[in-house]
Amino acid sequence: MIYRNFWIQQIFQAWNKRSLVWLSGVRRVGKTTLAKMIDNAIYLNCDLPSVQRQLAEPELFYQSLPKQSIVIFDEIHRLPDPSLTLKIGTDEFPEIKILATGSSTLAANKKFRDSLSGRKIQIYLPPVIWPECLDTFRITDFNHRLLAGGLPEPLLSTELDPTFYSEWIDSFYARDIQELFGVRNREGFLKLLRLVMHQSGQLFETTNLAKLSGLSRPTVLAHLEAMEVSHVLFCLPPYHGGSRREITRRPKCYAFDTGFVAFVNGWDSLRDSEKGLLWEHLVLDVLRIHHLKENLFYWRDKSQREIDFVIRIDRDTVDAIETKLHPDAVNIANFQAFRAVYPKGQNFVISPVIPRSYQRQFGDLLINFISLQEYHQRMLGG
Repeated sequence: MIYRNFWIQQIFQAWNKRSLVWLSGVRRVGKTTLAKMIDNAIYLNCDLPSVQRQLAEPELFYQSLPKQSIVIFDEIHRLPDPSLTLKIGTDEFPEIKILATGSSTLAANKKFRDSLSGRKIQIYLPPVIWPECLDTFRITDFNHRLLAGGLPEPLLSTELDPTFYSEWIDSFYARDIQELFGVRNREGFLKLLRLVMHQSGQLFETTNLAKLSGLSRPTVLAHLEAMEVSHVLFCLPPYHGGSRREITRRPKCYAFDTGFVAFVNGWDSLRDSEKGLLWEHLVLDVLRIHHLKENLFYWRDKSQREIDFVIRIDRDTVDAIETKLHPDAVNIANFQAFRAVYPKGQNFVISPVIPRSYQRQFGDLLINFISLQEYHQRMLGG
């Protein structure tokens, strides 16, 4: 078993702030394996009827635990009233550390009658990030990570197996979408999901998606929301406010994993343009770890000048990030157009072929050229 020290540290740091940590991520991303890496924890698989009976009286259950215990509720949404179990634990037994896992945001499940606001820290577990591939999994094959994706099973396999992705999509619909959202039009939903994965990294236009999927526009909007809260889709809003020529409405949306993007597009090898698109996904995974969703944007104007990612630091300061396979391919004009409107903040070009970070000056513009692993370490304060 590969010990994932970074994520264990994230969980323990969260416990220093709250006694309840909600660990979410898509199915088969490694939540259960990660939870079982926590030493001396009481692990409970809430899928099991025996565990459900054990938790029928939550107060008695907590009273039976030694003080300072760590208890893990895996797939807690299987319980009849999961929010009550967690609320009693946090309110009446604050000395007990609780880790609860699920494949969606807590608020997505109708069984949660209480959002537990102010009682929990939420951690999203993405597919294995590129810095973790290099440091922990000892995987250095960049093309393999892009094509296989970051779910541990295909990532650790030596050969691509297309049936894994098709079976996962079927399971996602049956176990998450039907159960959580009651969606009955399987064919329509899965057609939309594949369209979303096919267009990953592009600006989304709901009317066009409705036309291509054969669904009504309100249905498309409802399905896209379901995809977001179940973590298979992440949408970036446009950053705007300083110029009338900026894009102000259409989101730029990304599927959760490069392996599924490659699968849906039928890629078994990659051109540079395809690698560049998938590299954006890997960079976004790391940005989501270090920045709040509310502070993540993209920027584009009506002249098609674009910044891949914009990070709001404070009211007047925004960092600009471009992702490039080859750092020399960066278009300085995009940074210049952005900084003409938003002058305060750092500029980054993140590339997989930079061994050590460096800076270059272009007139008044200073750009940091950096690897994803070094950016990750900087955000950690290392």
